[in-house]
Amino acid sequence: MYEHITFDSILSRMLGRVSDSIDKREGSIIYDACAPAAAELAQMYMELDLNYSLSFADTAAGEYLSRRTTEFGVNRKPATKAVRKGMFYGNADMPVEVSLGSRFSIDNLVMIATARMEAGIYRMESETAGSAGNQKFGVLLPIDYVQGLVRAELADVLVPGEDEESDEVLRQRYYEAVNEPAFGGNIADYKQKINALDGVGGTKIFPVWNGRGTVKATIIAADWSEPTETLISNVQQIVDPVAGQGYGSAPIDHVVTVTGAQGRTINIETTVTLAANVTVAQVKSDVETVLETYFLELRQDWANQTQLVVRIAQIDARILNISGINDVQATKLNGAASNVLLAVEEIPEFGTVVVHA
Repeated sequence: MYEHITFDSILSRMLGRVSDSIDKREGSIIYDACAPAAAELAQMYMELDLNYSLSFADTAAGEYLSRRTTEFGVNRKPATKAVRKGMFYGNADMPVEVSLGSRFSIDNLVMIATARMEAGIYRMESETAGSAGNQKFGVLLPIDYVQGLVRAELADVLVPGEDEESDEVLRQRYYEAVNEPAFGGNIADYKQKINALDGVGGTKIFPVWNGRGTVKATIIAADWSEPTETLISNVQQIVDPVAGQGYGSAPIDHVVTVTGAQGRTINIETTVTLAANVTVAQVKSDVETVLETYFLELRQDWANQTQLVVRIAQIDARILNISGINDVQATKLNGAASNVLLAVEEIPEFGTVVVHA
């Protein structure tokens, strides 16, 4: 807004108010008197422009965006802790019971036993909030002594941990809340309430899917994968624990069924023309990386699309951007040279990649 008000423009205006009979050249007394004031005023206008931007949701960032969205009841989601499955065994792989609150480590991550699921299997919660709690798998080392314990493993992600909500995601939720007012169990109401739950990345709502008063909510996990039965059950308990009775967030007489997005594996085969002295082995990992990124982007956009399409053109374009690959052709998805149109509740899962040269 104040980009045109610079040090030079301010100084020029100041010197313009001084009589031409006075020496105004650089180094003169009047120039040296006005220049420091012009520099301070230019800095003030820069800060004024910054503060102006921080006062609007479309340009605000960090704390200022949070304060803006909070005025409309949209609060930034804090980082949440991952809930995992821990398995504990003694001699001859017999299940071992551990005390609730027992702490175990894997690399620099600490997990705490919070609930018994069955013999030797416990719900584990990460001490560290955020997506870091989703990433480690394998051997757990006891921090507290557990009698009879021979082997402990950290297995499935039951409820994904989430990092603190980013500015762009918060901004989008704010726009949705303002532009699509949630009221009395409308679609926007269901989406906003379910998306705000721990472990949920996105939601599709299907009203009257099985007769009057029925609603189906299909969710994707916060790590953009198929949700676990534990996460689906948690959401069901919060939204509509007793069908249609109004004990959850759903209105009375709304019978809500919570389901999870279903993964569909996509196997890819392609033929590339390589640059001189480049081998398939050298580019294979890069191909897998760019395609995994593409599939992730599709899953992140799943809740905003009626149906996802895995496109050969997108795959070819991304492969062509890899250094060492000059051309790409004959790309097939699940054995066919055509795009894959997923069902409404399906998400693409990255399968195998075969690269020919």
